[in-house]
Amino acid sequence: MKRLGGYGPGAAVVAVPLGIALAGPLLVGEPSARAASFTLDAGHRLGTDFVGWDVVQQVLLGGRPVVLVALAATALAYLVALPVGLACALTHRRWLEEVLMRPLDVLLAVPSLLMILLVAAAFPPGTAGLALLVAFVSVPDATRIVRAAAAEAASRPAVEALRMQGESWWRLAVGYVGRSILRTLAADAGIRLTGVLYLVATAAFLGIGVAPDAADWAVMVDRNRTGLLIQPWAVVVPALLIVALTMGGNLLVDAAMERRTPVRKGRRT
Repeated sequence: MKRLGGYGPGAAVVAVPLGIALAGPLLVGEPSARAASFTLDAGHRLGTDFVGWDVVQQVLLGGRPVVLVALAATALAYLVALPVGLACALTHRRWLEEVLMRPLDVLLAVPSLLMILLVAAAFPPGTAGLALLVAFVSVPDATRIVRAAAAEAASRPAVEALRMQGESWWRLAVGYVGRSILRTLAADAGIRLTGVLYLVATAAFLGIGVAPDAADWAVMVDRNRTGLLIQPWAVVVPALLIVALTMGGNLLVDAAMERRTPVRKGRRT
């Protein structure tokens, strides 16, 4: 228990939104009948939303799309960024690095939200399309982080020694360089997940990839803000769950990084 203590705060914060997102649809039961909009009565513990649906049921149903899309987009971004960044850091061919990085630099110059809006205007995405789109705009930045971290590890004498021994590229990239940048990648993953959640929630807030009346935490914040002063729970609860999800994820990453940091003990006299 003492060894796991560092993960306690992050796990406690992230457990509630993650548990609701994953298990919520299983706990909904039969949908309740629609009532008047923005009401607070005994039949609805957190009141009703802008169209009269029960807020508790909408909260239980609305987490899974946000969480799954954010996790899928983050994983897809690293699925592209890791091999490209490692290839650029380990190659001695300048032209290959230029070919791989310059197109990404062009995409990096365009604001992520603007890119999502432009693509969504031409090709309206669904849930899977939104995950691909958010991953696409996250790849350039993630690739530069991987390349910068891997370049320092790739310049060490140990890598040259492995090359002289005839080790394979896989052994160099994954066995040594990849392991050397794990802490940097862990820190970036926590920050990137927060950024991806922001993009996913913002896209849903703007109606990209989801229906206007979909059960989605970000959509709930947007559609119910008109009744914030009358029935605040329809906005406050989903907003707090999104904040707790991002905060808890970063606390868990910080705890993992601290556990991997060696503790230097003083010399005995």
